[in-house]
Amino acid sequence: MTFELRILLVIGYLDLGFIALFSYFILIIISCILFIDYRSMSQRITKLNKLIQSHLGEIFQRELSLKPGVFVTIAKVDTTPDVRYTRVSLSVFPFKDSDYVLKTIGKEKYDIQGALNRKLAIKPLPRLVFQIDETEEKADEIEKILLQI
Repeated sequence: MTFELRILLVIGYLDLGFIALFSYFILIIISCILFIDYRSMSQRITKLNKLIQSHLGEIFQRELSLKPGVFVTIAKVDTTPDVRYTRVSLSVFPFKDSDYVLKTIGKEKYDIQGALNRKLAIKPLPRLVFQIDETEEKADEIEKILLQI
């Protein structure tokens, strides 16, 4: 091989190594930025979930009219990362009245949504989706099975 060809090959290897190292460095920087953004986003969503749970508790106390003896607790609030939807899990006591509670909330859903929208100062405003939390009911069933063993 000639001297010039050897120099070109060495420069070519150095360029490829430099490009690979540079692209690896850029990839690390981007992943760090995304991780920091993800952490701040998750903290924002967590705070928003707590705020929505608090406001919904107040709204349920004032505006939700249920028959006597039915108790509703907001068990969990999950908001999507794009803040478009919020899933609200409700714990109902007694559990057999959970269908009644869902129908009642379904009738008053727009009033509840409007009251929450007036309290929140964010854009976009999350749309509420209500569901029954069956965790306690399933735990009772498992406990009964374990007691029978």
